[in-house]
Amino acid sequence: MERIIIVGAGFAGLRLAQDLMNNPYYQIYLIDKQNYHQFQPLMYQVASARLEPASISFPLRKVFQKAKNVKIRIAEVKGIDYEQKNITTTIGDFDYDHLVMSIGCTTNYFGNQNLKDYAYPMKTIPEAIQLRNRILQTFENALNTTDQDELQALLNFVIVGGGPTGVELAGALAEMKQHILPKDYPDKDFSKLQIYLLEGSPNTLSPMSKGSQKMSQKYLEDLGVVVKTNTFVKDYDSEVVTLNSGEKINSKNVIWAAGVIGNKVDGFKEDTIARGNRLIVDEVNEVKGLDQVYALGDIAYMETKNFPQGHPQVASVALQQAALLAKNFKRKTEKKALKPFKYVEKGSMATIGKRKAVVDMPKFSFQGKMAWFTWMFIHLMLILSIKNKLLIFMNWMISYFNNDSTLRIIMKPVVNRVKTKKA
Repeated sequence: MERIIIVGAGFAGLRLAQDLMNNPYYQIYLIDKQNYHQFQPLMYQVASARLEPASISFPLRKVFQKAKNVKIRIAEVKGIDYEQKNITTTIGDFDYDHLVMSIGCTTNYFGNQNLKDYAYPMKTIPEAIQLRNRILQTFENALNTTDQDELQALLNFVIVGGGPTGVELAGALAEMKQHILPKDYPDKDFSKLQIYLLEGSPNTLSPMSKGSQKMSQKYLEDLGVVVKTNTFVKDYDSEVVTLNSGEKINSKNVIWAAGVIGNKVDGFKEDTIARGNRLIVDEVNEVKGLDQVYALGDIAYMETKNFPQGHPQVASVALQQAALLAKNFKRKTEKKALKPFKYVEKGSMATIGKRKAVVDMPKFSFQGKMAWFTWMFIHLMLILSIKNKLLIFMNWMISYFNNDSTLRIIMKPVVNRVKTKKA
């Protein structure tokens, strides 16, 4: 059996391993820093206390319980030696016949250390829990803050980035302000809570259709969100957000959803790395100049006629690339020619709030209630397990009928204690 090492259990890595399950020709090692797959499109619902983390997390060993040829290893890859066909990890070295990099992206602060130090990211489950704790603790702190300037800084939530993540989180916070805070805190007036959404381009959801851009901004403004387009954050010192216009916003809660950059692994030559730390691949997703080394999903950069700047960094690209690579691995065993990757765009969508969503299909787009139901259905279908589908559906139905949830729990991390031996 030939050994395929898959680094990263995101959409691409997980799909590839699933498609090669119980294949008699390949032994699969799936390596990830976490022991679970996380469903990133619903991360904002964990951050806004609408879903529990377990609802969008799937233990890898559970997924592959019936796979005879898939081995899970929890480790971080430190480097690659493609001449020796070997990778170095935190738990040791592994040899490979085929290596697949599907390590995804991390938050891009565009070189601003202050933003990295003080803004809240939302790319992982731990970060989403941290943000949820911060949001809920802010409401508690507001009860005991008498200084009006200090209170306003607490109640100014600044979300940077008008893509799906930023738009969806802004809508969720706005609905929390309308429907939940008056019931949870009847002794506190939260009317001064202000949500800002800052976007550097002229429109929210800039990759989507004009109709979806226009309606997404209208939905947000109807919910009371202050939307500022053509706006960049120059700096943030944990107290004041400085914009490119010179405007300043006092805020203790800045949420960063403005960009991503590829995760890096030592060992790749500079000429294999494109803008955004993405690995340059050919039409079968093989990394430039490297034999039997592949890259999938967000980390892969493939220039084509339709996508001269590379494919969009979205789940559908990752899933399609993984599905094709799995077929190509099978074609290798049959001595057949490999098929090139051609992305089939199936559409994009975003939800802004209850009965408010936008959907772009390849030939038409629509917004409103039907788009919202479409968004819910598609996301439920993409969830891995039946149990999680039911849990999420039940939570959504409860929230739909009573505009509430029961998940607003602050989960503070345990402080490490130094233990000393007794004399």
